[in-house]
Amino acid sequence: MQNVSFIFFLPLWIFLTSITFAADFHAKVIHIADGDTITVLNETNEQIKIRLNGIDCPEKLQTYGNKAKQFTKNLVHGQMVTIKVYGTDRYGRTIGNVIVGDGRNLSQELVRAGYAWWFFKYSDNEQLGIFEVKAKIEKVGLWKDKNPVPPWIFRNGPRQ
Repeated sequence: MQNVSFIFFLPLWIFLTSITFAADFHAKVIHIADGDTITVLNETNEQIKIRLNGIDCPEKLQTYGNKAKQFTKNLVHGQMVTIKVYGTDRYGRTIGNVIVGDGRNLSQELVRAGYAWWFFKYSDNEQLGIFEVKAKIEKVGLWKDKNPVPPWIFRNGPRQ
């Protein structure tokens, strides 16, 4: 009977020991690809691409794409930040909340300024939704336009 329990729990033990738990880390922002993607340099000098959690900024070729990138650059480029890791996206980028030195969340700041949508399909952070509604009401950033095109529509083109 003892051998049976060993055989039963061995796969579970192998599975549990193979899981890598993502930990928060500190890093310096060294590159801004666009409004919602940055590159950081961690404590071991490893470059890591970060995709901001819960938001989607306009693409570079979209209206407000460059403004979103500039907003991100102004807030974090060259700064030490804390990355709160949520996982990895299909492109291998780390998904995370970027927390600036004064405690502000970069994703929230982009939505609040009207340079990002709450990407509710991939986020349950309702605070982002509140910031988006407020930005729409105040007509800030991309919400100045009558019908701003969400980046996920822009990327995929019109549906047939």
